[in-house]
Amino acid sequence: MDHDELLARYDRQMRRQAPADGPGARVERVGDVVRHIAAPGDGEGDGWNGIIWSDLDDSTADAAIAEQLRYFDSLECGFEWKVYGHDRPGDLANRLLAAGFEADDEETLLVADTHALAADTGAPAGLVLREVNDAAGVDLAVRVQEQVFGRDASGLRGHLLAQLATPRPTTVAVLAMAGGEPVASSRVDLPVGRDFAGLYGGGTLAEWRGRGVYRAMVHFRARIAAARGHRFLQVDALPTSRPTLQRLGFTALSTTTPYVHRLGASAQHSG
Repeated sequence: MDHDELLARYDRQMRRQAPADGPGARVERVGDVVRHIAAPGDGEGDGWNGIIWSDLDDSTADAAIAEQLRYFDSLECGFEWKVYGHDRPGDLANRLLAAGFEADDEETLLVADTHALAADTGAPAGLVLREVNDAAGVDLAVRVQEQVFGRDASGLRGHLLAQLATPRPTTVAVLAMAGGEPVASSRVDLPVGRDFAGLYGGGTLAEWRGRGVYRAMVHFRARIAAARGHRFLQVDALPTSRPTLQRLGFTALSTTTPYVHRLGASAQHSG
């Protein structure tokens, strides 16, 4: 499958026909915009609210941006507009900035063949990788995330617990254990009926970095995704992880940049 065909498949399955990311969340298509709304009860910073896909042009972009600002303001929550390098119009990013959004770090959309990555079963000596399948495991995975990234991960805890309560979780957390203690955690999203599984949240304690833990977690999650029938893995990679992933066989499809609109920013911007 060539680059353009694979990108078109990604846009169709993961953006235009995007699934909700968990119980209670929903996806809505309004005109030429597809948006994701977090489950009721998720606080600011917990569930994800944002624009997944848009098909705009010079004549429709500003009105669509204003409409989404009004909508999310009515929900009293901030949201994110994910802008991909191939999105239209070409100045969409500048229009979002003019409307009060703030740009986060650019990431590279990388993809790889799931089964090729699943074939590697190696792991660093003394390391055991396992799926999280109970509340105790969720607590360990969240603890690692908070230690590595230095921020509260209670929203992630709620999401993972809600997933465990479903018959077929679409998010699976993974733990790397050494001597009975967690040293890394990550997760894999497994949307039903999609070719693409997503890798997210890889975090490793400082003393275990540079020892192949991240690579081992990629291969382990690839095996989970392959068992669920996903053909491809996708990652939104920062520059720090992109070289490692490309050495493992990932290739670039596009770029993606989150443009964040914070709660209350509309009033500040208009003032």
